Amino acid sequence: MKSKVTILLLFTLIFLYAQPGICRDSSPALDSTSNVSNLWPDDIIKKVEARYAVAGFSADFFQTSTIKAMEITDTAFGKAFFKRPGKMRWEYEKPDRQTIITDGNTLWIYRPEDNQVLIGKAPSFFGDGKGFSFLSDMKLIRNKFSIILDKKTEDGYYVLKLLPREKMFDVSVIYLSISTKTFDVVKIATHNPYGDETRIELNNIHLKQKLDDSIFSFKIPQGVDVLHLDE
Repeated sequence: MKSKVTILLLFTLIFLYAQPGICRDSSPALDSTSNVSNLWPDDIIKKVEARYAVAGFSADFFQTSTIKAMEITDTAFGKAFFKRPGKMRWEYEKPDRQTIITDGNTLWIYRPEDNQVLIGKAPSFFGDGKGFSFLSDMKLIRNKFSIILDKKTEDGYYVLKLLPREKMFDVSVIYLSISTKTFDVVKIATHNPYGDETRIELNNIHLKQKLDDSIFSFKIPQGVDVLHLDE
């Protein structure tokens, strides 16, 4: 039972709250002793955009999610795929198997252990930079957020603070950790006004010149219960 609740909480925190928020500033404050890069934030983002100027990429992910009001912190991991524009596939292996897929228009959440698939409209959950949608198109970062260089860490990361350009009731702040060597986005810390936080670490990142669109569509298995998220 706990694992089913966990999966629902993870979905709620990532895709409904759009994690990017401000319960507390989890990144250390920038001070006079910080080793700040000579690059401007816009320069860093341009290098990120150039790095990801391919069809898409895949990565292993490790996720830590906290829902403050319920005092719940949980972890999950799996593999994810991203393709411009707006296509994503998250394959959760633990704590329960589930797959979250969007082709940019439709959202499917398949939970095989419950013999259930949830269907919704992708823009309702991923619009305006919500729900890590910028991973499927890095240009969303500059379009949707003001960018501040928070710090440059000793272990080789630029940490950028992203603030929504337009007020979002469910989005306050995002922190991106970007490799100073490769300009890969390797860590994402997002917060919302309710005090909730989600952290994603991306490993084994593989940039791909080709990524089949079939990865981002879903054929509902026969006999599976279908629920609609917008009802």
